Amino acid sequence: MPFEPEIALYTDGACSGNPGPGGWAFILRHLASNKEMEGSGGEEVSTNNRMELQAVIEGLGTLTRPCRVELFTDSVYVGKGMTEWMPKWKQNNWRRKEGKSWKPVKNEELWRRLDELLLTHQVKYTRVAGHSGHPENERCDELAVEASQKYK
Repeated sequence: MPFEPEIALYTDGACSGNPGPGGWAFILRHLASNKEMEGSGGEEVSTNNRMELQAVIEGLGTLTRPCRVELFTDSVYVGKGMTEWMPKWKQNNWRRKEGKSWKPVKNEELWRRLDELLLTHQVKYTRVAGHSGHPENERCDELAVEASQKYK
């Protein structure tokens, strides 16, 4: 059966400095009813990658039952992490090869939380080009930047 999403999840993260004050945001849209919900938040000191991950975690974590979700994000880090890297990290006990040695996965606690959510929901990743005029991506960027500014 082809994947038919019932929820569209748009996400973005922002950081003023890397590390620096960070913000995340999401828009959830129920496709049948077109009802939307926005969420955002931030941290005093974070990184852009952490905020991108947090946005997805917060959006999926808001859902109250298992759903079919199409995730729209401009984060290649999140997309590749979900589709390519995470299965290997899990096989290697959340470690990654760096040169000839093994290193812990960066942002491991966030990746583990995302992994739990991906076991609950059926998620399809769709990459959106950042700052390209995509309305929901632009709105998420605006919300994430606004959330990060509270910590400046």
